[in-house]
Amino acid sequence: MKKNTFLIVSFAIVMAMTACSPKGIEYDIDFSTNNKGKIFVPYAESDIDIEEANPFASLEEYNTPAEVGPNKATSVPLTVMFLRLFESAMYRQIHQVSGTYESVDVHGKKITVSGKLMYPTDGKIKNLIIVSHYTIGANHESPSESFNPEGIFATMGYAVAIADYIGYGVTSDSIHPYLQARTTALNVIDMGLASRALLQKRGLKCASDSIILCGYSQGGATTMYVQYMLENELNTDFKIKKNYAGAGPYDIARTYDYSVKKDVTGIPCAIPMIIQGMSVGMSKPLDMSYFFKEKLLNNYDEWLNSKKYTVKQINTLINCTSLKELLTADAIDKSKPETMRFYQELQANSLPTYFVPQAPVYMFHSEDDDTVPFLNSQIVQKRFRDATFAGENVNVEYDFGLYGAHTKGAIKFIFKVASKLD
Repeated sequence: MKKNTFLIVSFAIVMAMTACSPKGIEYDIDFSTNNKGKIFVPYAESDIDIEEANPFASLEEYNTPAEVGPNKATSVPLTVMFLRLFESAMYRQIHQVSGTYESVDVHGKKITVSGKLMYPTDGKIKNLIIVSHYTIGANHESPSESFNPEGIFATMGYAVAIADYIGYGVTSDSIHPYLQARTTALNVIDMGLASRALLQKRGLKCASDSIILCGYSQGGATTMYVQYMLENELNTDFKIKKNYAGAGPYDIARTYDYSVKKDVTGIPCAIPMIIQGMSVGMSKPLDMSYFFKEKLLNNYDEWLNSKKYTVKQINTLINCTSLKELLTADAIDKSKPETMRFYQELQANSLPTYFVPQAPVYMFHSEDDDTVPFLNSQIVQKRFRDATFAGENVNVEYDFGLYGAHTKGAIKFIFKVASKLD
Protein backbone atom coordinates (compact mmCIF):
# COMPACT_ATOMS: atom_id res chain seq x y z
CA MET A 1 0.00 0.00 0.00
CA LYS A 2 1.40 3.38 -0.90
CA LYS A 3 1.61 5.39 2.28
CA ASN A 4 1.88 8.71 0.49
CA THR A 5 -1.17 8.27 -1.67
CA PHE A 6 -3.82 10.52 -0.26
CA LEU A 7 -5.38 12.20 -3.32
CA ILE A 8 -8.81 10.74 -2.91
CA VAL A 9 -10.64 13.38 -4.92
CA SER A 10 -9.37 15.67 -6.90
CA PHE A 11 -21.26 21.94 -13.72
CA ALA A 12 -36.57 32.17 -20.90
CA ILE A 13 -38.97 29.97 -22.42
CA VAL A 14 -40.94 29.09 -19.32
CA MET A 15 -41.90 25.42 -19.30
CA ALA A 16 -45.28 24.37 -18.01
CA MET A 17 -45.09 22.49 -14.74
CA THR A 18 -46.23 19.15 -16.08
CA ALA A 19 -44.69 15.67 -16.34
CA CYS A 20 -44.14 16.07 -20.06
CA SER A 21 -41.26 17.54 -22.02
CA PRO A 22 -41.60 21.25 -22.90
CA LYS A 23 -41.72 20.06 -26.49
CA GLY A 24 -44.79 17.93 -25.81
CA ILE A 25 -42.90 14.62 -25.74
CA GLU A 26 -44.53 11.93 -23.65
CA TYR A 27 -41.80 10.00 -21.86
CA ASP A 28 -41.75 6.22 -22.09
CA ILE A 29 -41.41 5.95 -18.34
CA ASP A 30 -43.61 5.03 -15.37
CA PHE A 31 -43.25 6.97 -12.13
CA SER A 32 -46.13 5.32 -10.29
CA THR A 33 -44.37 2.70 -8.15
CA ASN A 34 -41.71 2.67 -5.42
CA ASN A 35 -38.58 2.27 -7.55
CA LYS A 36 -40.55 2.87 -10.75
CA GLY A 37 -39.67 -0.58 -12.01
CA LYS A 38 -35.99 0.36 -12.17
CA ILE A 39 -33.36 -2.31 -11.78
CA PHE A 40 -29.59 -1.94 -11.76
CA VAL A 41 -27.79 -4.72 -13.61
CA PRO A 42 -24.15 -5.01 -12.47
CA TYR A 43 -21.47 -5.86 -15.03
CA ALA A 44 -18.40 -5.13 -12.90
CA GLU A 45 -17.87 -4.77 -9.18
CA SER A 46 -15.04 -4.83 -6.69
CA ASP A 47 -13.82 -3.61 -3.34
CA ILE A 48 -11.47 -0.67 -3.60
CA ASP A 49 -8.97 0.52 -1.03
CA ILE A 50 -9.36 4.28 -0.94
CA GLU A 51 -5.76 4.81 0.10
CA GLU A 52 -4.72 3.28 -3.21
CA ALA A 53 -7.23 5.23 -5.32
CA ASN A 54 -5.38 8.13 -6.92
CA PRO A 55 -7.12 8.97 -10.21
CA PHE A 56 -6.57 12.71 -9.98
CA ALA A 57 -2.84 12.89 -9.34
CA SER A 58 -2.54 15.66 -11.94
CA LEU A 59 -4.36 17.96 -9.52
CA GLU A 60 -1.31 17.94 -7.27
CA GLU A 61 -0.07 20.93 -9.26
CA TYR A 62 -2.69 23.07 -7.56
CA ASN A 63 -2.43 24.53 -4.09
CA THR A 64 -5.29 25.58 -1.90
CA PRO A 65 -5.08 28.55 0.51
CA ALA A 66 -4.65 27.50 4.10
CA GLU A 67 -7.61 28.15 6.36
CA VAL A 68 -5.52 30.02 8.90
CA GLY A 69 -7.08 33.46 8.69
CA PRO A 70 -6.49 36.52 6.49
CA ASN A 71 -3.15 37.89 5.38
CA LYS A 72 -1.41 34.55 5.57
CA ALA A 73 0.90 33.69 2.70
CA THR A 74 1.13 29.98 3.40
CA SER A 75 -0.84 27.40 1.44
CA VAL A 76 -1.80 23.80 1.96
CA PRO A 77 -0.90 21.27 -0.77
CA LEU A 78 -3.77 19.14 -1.98
CA THR A 79 -2.13 16.03 -0.56
CA VAL A 80 -2.45 17.51 2.92
CA MET A 81 -5.98 18.75 2.26
CA PHE A 82 -7.14 15.31 1.20
CA LEU A 83 -5.27 13.68 4.03
CA ARG A 84 -7.65 15.54 6.32
CA LEU A 85 -10.59 14.11 4.42
CA PHE A 86 -9.00 10.68 4.47
CA GLU A 87 -8.52 10.80 8.22
CA SER A 88 -12.20 11.69 8.67
CA ALA A 89 -13.28 8.66 6.64
CA MET A 90 -15.01 5.84 8.49
CA TYR A 91 -13.99 3.18 6.00
CA ARG A 92 -10.77 2.43 4.16
CA GLN A 93 -12.52 0.09 1.73
CA ILE A 94 -15.72 0.63 -0.21
CA HIS A 95 -17.61 -1.55 -2.66
CA GLN A 96 -18.17 -0.22 -6.18
CA VAL A 97 -20.62 -1.56 -8.73
CA SER A 98 -20.73 -0.51 -12.38
CA GLY A 99 -23.94 -1.46 -14.12
CA THR A 100 -26.76 -0.58 -16.47
CA TYR A 101 -30.32 0.59 -16.00
CA GLU A 102 -33.18 1.87 -18.12
CA SER A 103 -33.85 5.55 -18.69
CA VAL A 104 -34.90 7.84 -21.56
CA ASP A 105 -33.11 9.64 -24.39
CA VAL A 106 -33.64 13.20 -25.65
CA HIS A 107 -36.75 12.08 -27.53
CA GLY A 108 -38.30 10.42 -24.51
CA LYS A 109 -37.67 6.89 -25.75
CA LYS A 110 -36.34 4.08 -23.59
CA ILE A 111 -32.58 3.62 -23.55
CA THR A 112 -30.15 1.49 -21.56
CA VAL A 113 -27.54 3.64 -19.85
CA SER A 114 -24.86 3.06 -17.22
CA GLY A 115 -23.38 4.38 -14.01
CA LYS A 116 -21.69 3.43 -10.77
CA LEU A 117 -22.91 2.80 -7.23
CA MET A 118 -20.46 2.93 -4.30
CA TYR A 119 -21.11 2.06 -0.66
CA PRO A 120 -19.26 0.94 2.51
CA THR A 121 -18.18 -2.69 2.42
CA ASP A 122 -19.89 -3.43 5.72
CA GLY A 123 -23.23 -2.29 4.31
CA LYS A 124 -23.87 0.28 7.03
CA ILE A 125 -25.30 3.19 5.06
CA LYS A 126 -26.50 6.59 6.33
CA ASN A 127 -28.11 8.03 3.21
CA LEU A 128 -28.17 7.62 -0.54
CA ILE A 129 -26.34 10.48 -2.25
CA ILE A 130 -27.29 10.99 -5.90
CA VAL A 131 -24.44 12.76 -7.64
CA SER A 132 -24.59 14.65 -10.95
CA HIS A 133 -21.06 14.73 -12.35
CA TYR A 134 -19.08 17.57 -13.85
CA THR A 135 -18.17 17.97 -17.54
CA ILE A 136 -15.95 15.25 -18.99
CA GLY A 137 -14.65 14.56 -22.48
CA ALA A 138 -13.08 11.09 -22.60
CA ASN A 139 -15.03 7.93 -21.94
CA HIS A 140 -12.40 6.68 -19.51
CA GLU A 141 -13.42 9.59 -17.26
CA SER A 142 -17.03 8.39 -17.00
CA PRO A 143 -18.09 7.30 -13.49
CA SER A 144 -18.53 3.65 -14.49
CA GLU A 145 -14.95 3.62 -15.80
CA SER A 146 -13.18 5.66 -13.13
CA PHE A 147 -13.17 6.75 -9.50
CA ASN A 148 -15.00 10.05 -9.16
CA PRO A 149 -14.04 12.58 -6.47
CA GLU A 150 -17.46 12.17 -4.85
CA GLY A 151 -16.45 8.60 -4.01
CA ILE A 152 -14.98 10.07 -0.83
CA PHE A 153 -18.54 10.27 0.51
CA ALA A 154 -18.80 6.47 0.45
CA THR A 155 -15.88 6.31 2.88
CA MET A 156 -17.97 8.42 5.24
CA GLY A 157 -20.81 5.91 5.34
CA TYR A 158 -22.94 6.93 2.37
CA ALA A 159 -24.11 5.12 -0.75
CA VAL A 160 -23.12 7.20 -3.76
CA ALA A 161 -24.93 6.80 -7.11
CA ILE A 162 -23.44 8.50 -10.18
CA ALA A 163 -24.92 8.26 -13.69
CA ASP A 164 -22.59 8.26 -16.69
CA TYR A 165 -25.00 10.44 -18.73
CA ILE A 166 -25.91 9.55 -22.31
CA GLY A 167 -22.80 9.59 -24.47
CA TYR A 168 -20.59 7.83 -21.95
CA GLY A 169 -20.26 4.33 -20.55
CA VAL A 170 -22.39 1.85 -22.51
CA THR A 171 -23.73 4.70 -24.70
CA SER A 172 -20.31 6.09 -25.65
CA ASP A 173 -21.17 5.78 -29.35
CA SER A 174 -23.94 8.35 -28.87
CA ILE A 175 -23.58 12.13 -28.88
CA HIS A 176 -23.65 13.52 -25.36
CA PRO A 177 -26.69 15.84 -25.08
CA TYR A 178 -24.65 18.40 -23.18
CA LEU A 179 -26.76 20.58 -20.86
CA GLN A 180 -30.02 19.06 -22.07
CA ALA A 181 -31.51 19.66 -18.64
CA ARG A 182 -34.58 17.46 -18.56
CA THR A 183 -33.06 14.38 -20.17
CA THR A 184 -29.93 14.48 -18.01
CA ALA A 185 -31.97 15.04 -14.85
CA LEU A 186 -34.15 12.02 -15.68
CA ASN A 187 -31.02 9.91 -16.28
CA VAL A 188 -29.73 10.94 -12.84
CA ILE A 189 -33.07 10.31 -11.12
CA ASP A 190 -33.38 6.89 -12.78
CA MET A 191 -29.87 6.05 -11.59
CA GLY A 192 -30.95 6.89 -8.07
CA LEU A 193 -34.06 4.73 -8.34
CA ALA A 194 -32.13 1.80 -9.82
CA SER A 195 -29.41 2.12 -7.17
CA ARG A 196 -31.96 2.08 -4.38
CA ALA A 197 -33.52 -1.03 -5.91
CA LEU A 198 -30.13 -2.78 -5.96
CA LEU A 199 -29.44 -1.89 -2.34
CA GLN A 200 -32.85 -3.27 -1.36
CA LYS A 201 -32.26 -6.42 -3.37
CA ARG A 202 -29.00 -6.97 -1.48
CA GLY A 203 -30.68 -6.42 1.87
CA LEU A 204 -28.87 -3.14 2.45
CA LYS A 205 -30.91 -0.46 4.16
CA CYS A 206 -30.07 3.21 4.56
CA ALA A 207 -30.46 4.56 8.09
CA SER A 208 -32.50 7.39 6.58
CA ASP A 209 -35.05 7.14 3.78
CA SER A 210 -34.18 10.64 2.59
CA ILE A 211 -31.77 11.29 -0.25
CA ILE A 212 -29.02 13.84 -0.69
CA LEU A 213 -28.33 15.52 -4.04
CA CYS A 214 -24.93 16.82 -5.09
CA GLY A 215 -23.25 18.21 -8.19
CA TYR A 216 -20.59 20.65 -9.37
CA SER A 217 -20.29 22.59 -12.63
CA GLN A 218 -22.41 20.80 -15.24
CA GLY A 219 -23.44 18.67 -12.29
CA GLY A 220 -24.40 21.77 -10.31
CA ALA A 221 -26.94 22.79 -12.93
CA THR A 222 -28.14 19.20 -13.27
CA THR A 223 -28.60 18.63 -9.54
CA MET A 224 -30.72 21.78 -9.28
CA TYR A 225 -32.86 20.55 -12.18
CA VAL A 226 -33.13 17.15 -10.48
CA GLN A 227 -34.51 18.90 -7.40
CA TYR A 228 -36.90 20.93 -9.54
CA MET A 229 -38.25 17.80 -11.22
CA LEU A 230 -38.56 15.78 -8.01
CA GLU A 231 -40.42 18.59 -6.27
CA ASN A 232 -42.62 19.73 -9.15
CA GLU A 233 -43.06 17.14 -11.86
CA LEU A 234 -42.43 13.56 -10.80
CA ASN A 235 -44.43 11.32 -8.53
CA THR A 236 -41.59 9.57 -6.68
CA ASP A 237 -41.27 8.93 -2.96
CA PHE A 238 -37.80 10.45 -2.84
CA LYS A 239 -37.59 12.93 0.04
CA ILE A 240 -34.70 15.33 -0.39
CA LYS A 241 -32.71 15.95 2.78
CA LYS A 242 -30.44 18.55 1.17
CA ASN A 243 -29.05 19.56 -2.20
CA TYR A 244 -25.40 20.58 -2.55
CA ALA A 245 -25.02 22.59 -5.77
CA GLY A 246 -21.70 24.04 -6.85
CA ALA A 247 -20.87 26.50 -9.64
CA GLY A 248 -23.57 25.43 -12.08
CA PRO A 249 -24.48 27.07 -15.40
CA TYR A 250 -28.04 27.54 -14.19
CA ASP A 251 -28.86 30.08 -16.88
CA ILE A 252 -27.03 28.91 -19.99
CA ALA A 253 -28.66 31.55 -22.18
CA ARG A 254 -27.29 34.35 -19.99
CA THR A 255 -23.96 32.52 -19.80
CA TYR A 256 -23.81 32.46 -23.60
CA ASP A 257 -24.63 36.19 -23.67
CA TYR A 258 -21.87 36.85 -21.15
CA SER A 259 -19.30 34.89 -23.15
CA VAL A 260 -20.30 36.64 -26.39
CA LYS A 261 -20.06 40.06 -24.75
CA LYS A 262 -16.67 39.30 -23.22
CA ASP A 263 -15.57 37.35 -26.32
CA VAL A 264 -13.91 34.81 -24.09
CA THR A 265 -14.59 31.41 -22.57
CA GLY A 266 -12.73 29.69 -19.77
CA ILE A 267 -13.60 26.27 -21.22
CA PRO A 268 -13.33 26.35 -25.04
CA CYS A 269 -14.63 22.81 -25.52
CA ALA A 270 -17.95 23.83 -23.93
CA ILE A 271 -18.82 26.04 -26.91
CA PRO A 272 -19.15 23.25 -29.51
CA MET A 273 -20.46 20.90 -26.81
CA ILE A 274 -23.33 23.27 -25.98
CA ILE A 275 -24.26 23.91 -29.62
CA GLN A 276 -24.13 20.21 -30.51
CA GLY A 277 -25.86 19.29 -27.24
CA MET A 278 -28.77 21.62 -27.89
CA SER A 279 -29.03 20.42 -31.49
CA VAL A 280 -29.53 16.74 -30.65
CA GLY A 281 -32.62 17.61 -28.63
CA MET A 282 -34.28 19.71 -31.31
CA SER A 283 -36.90 18.46 -33.74
CA LYS A 284 -34.93 20.19 -36.50
CA PRO A 285 -31.20 19.89 -35.71
CA LEU A 286 -28.90 22.86 -36.06
CA ASP A 287 -26.49 23.12 -38.99
CA MET A 288 -22.99 23.03 -37.51
CA SER A 289 -21.56 24.71 -40.61
CA TYR A 290 -23.71 27.73 -39.77
CA PHE A 291 -22.13 28.01 -36.31
CA PHE A 292 -18.54 26.77 -36.51
CA LYS A 293 -15.63 28.34 -38.32
CA GLU A 294 -13.54 26.08 -40.53
CA LYS A 295 -11.04 24.62 -38.06
CA LEU A 296 -13.70 23.78 -35.50
CA LEU A 297 -16.12 22.54 -38.15
CA ASN A 298 -13.54 20.16 -39.60
CA ASN A 299 -12.50 18.71 -36.25
CA TYR A 300 -15.30 18.95 -33.67
CA ASP A 301 -16.73 15.51 -34.43
CA GLU A 302 -13.39 13.81 -33.75
CA TRP A 303 -12.53 15.97 -30.76
CA LEU A 304 -15.92 15.67 -29.04
CA ASN A 305 -17.55 12.48 -30.25
CA SER A 306 -14.67 10.03 -30.41
CA LYS A 307 -14.60 10.24 -26.59
CA LYS A 308 -10.83 9.84 -26.74
CA TYR A 309 -9.93 13.26 -25.40
CA THR A 310 -10.27 14.79 -21.96
CA VAL A 311 -11.64 18.32 -21.51
CA LYS A 312 -8.08 19.60 -21.06
CA GLN A 313 -6.94 17.86 -24.24
CA ILE A 314 -9.88 19.19 -26.26
CA ASN A 315 -9.17 22.70 -25.03
CA THR A 316 -5.56 22.29 -26.11
CA LEU A 317 -6.63 21.07 -29.55
CA ILE A 318 -9.01 24.02 -29.96
CA ASN A 319 -6.21 26.32 -28.79
CA CYS A 320 -8.43 29.40 -28.65
CA THR A 321 -10.60 31.15 -26.06
CA SER A 322 -12.17 33.80 -28.32
CA LEU A 323 -15.73 33.09 -29.49
CA LYS A 324 -15.18 35.23 -32.56
CA GLU A 325 -12.37 32.91 -33.62
CA LEU A 326 -14.46 29.80 -33.00
CA LEU A 327 -17.87 30.86 -34.28
CA THR A 328 -19.20 32.58 -37.36
CA ALA A 329 -20.55 36.13 -37.17
CA ASP A 330 -24.08 34.79 -37.67
CA ALA A 331 -23.70 32.39 -34.73
CA ILE A 332 -23.46 35.29 -32.27
CA ASP A 333 -26.13 37.44 -33.90
CA LYS A 334 -29.48 36.79 -32.20
CA SER A 335 -31.34 38.67 -34.93
CA LYS A 336 -30.67 35.68 -37.20
CA PRO A 337 -33.49 33.07 -37.13
CA GLU A 338 -31.14 30.08 -36.80
CA THR A 339 -29.24 31.70 -33.95
CA MET A 340 -32.51 32.56 -32.22
CA ARG A 341 -33.63 28.92 -32.51
CA PHE A 342 -30.45 27.92 -30.73
CA TYR A 343 -30.87 30.66 -28.12
CA GLN A 344 -34.44 29.57 -27.39
CA GLU A 345 -33.15 26.05 -26.78
CA LEU A 346 -30.65 27.49 -24.29
CA GLN A 347 -33.52 29.22 -22.49
CA ALA A 348 -35.60 26.05 -22.47
CA ASN A 349 -32.76 24.11 -20.83
CA SER A 350 -31.94 26.68 -18.16
CA LEU A 351 -33.28 26.32 -14.63
CA PRO A 352 -36.93 27.46 -14.71
CA THR A 353 -37.27 31.05 -13.52
CA TYR A 354 -40.23 30.12 -11.32
CA PHE A 355 -38.43 27.31 -9.46
CA VAL A 356 -38.42 27.74 -5.69
CA PRO A 357 -36.74 24.87 -3.79
CA GLN A 358 -38.72 23.17 -1.05
CA ALA A 359 -35.82 21.18 0.43
CA PRO A 360 -32.71 22.93 1.83
CA VAL A 361 -30.00 23.92 -0.65
CA TYR A 362 -26.31 24.69 -0.18
CA MET A 363 -25.07 26.85 -3.07
CA PHE A 364 -21.33 27.21 -3.62
CA HIS A 365 -19.53 29.33 -6.21
CA SER A 366 -16.12 30.93 -6.45
CA GLU A 367 -16.56 34.57 -7.40
CA ASP A 368 -13.44 34.42 -9.56
CA ASP A 369 -14.54 31.30 -11.44
CA ASP A 370 -12.99 31.44 -14.92
CA THR A 371 -15.20 28.75 -16.45
CA VAL A 372 -18.78 29.05 -15.19
CA PRO A 373 -19.35 32.79 -14.61
CA PHE A 374 -20.40 33.72 -11.09
CA LEU A 375 -23.40 35.57 -12.55
CA ASN A 376 -25.17 32.19 -12.74
CA SER A 377 -25.35 31.93 -8.96
CA GLN A 378 -26.12 35.63 -8.61
CA ILE A 379 -29.15 35.22 -10.88
CA VAL A 380 -30.48 32.27 -8.89
CA GLN A 381 -29.74 33.96 -5.58
CA LYS A 382 -31.81 36.99 -6.65
CA ARG A 383 -34.72 34.76 -7.70
CA PHE A 384 -34.68 32.90 -4.39
CA ARG A 385 -34.45 36.13 -2.39
CA ASP A 386 -37.32 37.63 -4.37
CA ALA A 387 -39.33 34.51 -3.53
CA THR A 388 -38.44 34.97 0.15
CA PHE A 389 -39.62 38.59 0.06
CA ALA A 390 -42.84 37.36 -1.55
CA GLY A 391 -43.47 35.11 1.44
CA GLU A 392 -42.03 31.80 0.17
CA ASN A 393 -40.14 29.62 2.63
CA VAL A 394 -36.73 29.33 0.97
CA ASN A 395 -33.97 27.55 2.87
CA VAL A 396 -30.74 28.26 0.98
CA GLU A 397 -27.22 28.67 2.32
CA TYR A 398 -25.00 30.74 0.04
CA ASP A 399 -21.27 30.12 0.13
CA PHE A 400 -19.68 32.58 -2.28
CA GLY A 401 -16.09 33.75 -2.01
CA LEU A 402 -12.75 34.15 -3.72
CA TYR A 403 -11.98 30.44 -3.88
CA GLY A 404 -9.91 30.48 -7.05
CA ALA A 405 -10.49 29.23 -10.58
CA HIS A 406 -13.05 26.58 -11.47
CA THR A 407 -10.97 23.49 -10.67
CA LYS A 408 -9.76 24.88 -7.36
CA GLY A 409 -13.37 25.73 -6.61
CA ALA A 410 -14.34 22.11 -7.30
CA ILE A 411 -11.81 20.86 -4.78
CA LYS A 412 -12.99 23.36 -2.20
CA PHE A 413 -16.60 22.34 -2.87
CA ILE A 414 -15.93 18.62 -2.32
CA PHE A 415 -14.03 19.44 0.87
CA LYS A 416 -16.86 21.60 2.20
CA VAL A 417 -19.62 19.13 1.32
CA ALA A 418 -17.68 16.38 3.08
CA SER A 419 -17.36 18.54 6.18
CA LYS A 420 -21.10 19.34 6.17
CA LEU A 421 -22.47 15.86 5.57
CA ASP A 422 -21.98 14.72 9.14
